[in-house]
Amino acid sequence: MANILVVDDENNIRLTIRLTLQHSGHTVQTAADGIEGLERFGNGLEWDLVLLDQRMPGMEGLEVLREIRRRDPLANVVMATAFGTIDLAVEAMKVGATDFLRKPFTAETLRGAVQAALAPPAPVFPPSQMSFGLTTINGYRLESRPAVTGRAGSELRFLYRVTSPTGEHHDCTVVLESLLVELVKAHTDRESLPGGDRFWHALGEECLANYLWQNADFPLTYELSVSELTSGLRRWIEAVLAVPA
Repeated sequence: MANILVVDDENNIRLTIRLTLQHSGHTVQTAADGIEGLERFGNGLEWDLVLLDQRMPGMEGLEVLREIRRRDPLANVVMATAFGTIDLAVEAMKVGATDFLRKPFTAETLRGAVQAALAPPAPVFPPSQMSFGLTTINGYRLESRPAVTGRAGSELRFLYRVTSPTGEHHDCTVVLESLLVELVKAHTDRESLPGGDRFWHALGEECLANYLWQNADFPLTYELSVSELTSGLRRWIEAVLAVPA
């Protein structure tokens, strides 16, 4: 069982999290904002895990996370927010968060994310330059598998291994439908994208991570078909194309 610090400005959420995790056998302390959270955190040696809210008065979660990581580069931090996007989750992972929970979350999702965060890190493939390299989302671990698994015209199919917080794992297929492929080419005004299949593979990973962020569950029949070029995907593409190859 673990020593867990919960930093959240909403009293009812702190109470719910504390009771849920104490019921699972963990020792839990709470803090009402980032400043109090950092005071309790100290040098970090006392804590096995920090659950950190993003939107708080005074210091937002990312700012608190940066200070936690400065004090203890190995700190285990799961961030949570009701207002964030997958972009914010990616930024949190870059700063050093272990996982990113979307509020409101169920007690099962919370326990699963904590279990996943406390487990020994599983081996993962090194992320490519175009991969955001998330460790987990809502407690679900995502790993890329070998490149293109199928083509039908301009439709592309990619395979990923997804592991739930309880250890259940499935190979999930992401289908980038022909319409999406053509919309991406039109949006970028390019017939060929840098990196070729690697670009599309990373785009499929982004789509699957978005699904896990929204649903905290495996795709139905373990297959996700994508035809819409959302604003989030457009931002991801623009960010990728801005990075030198």
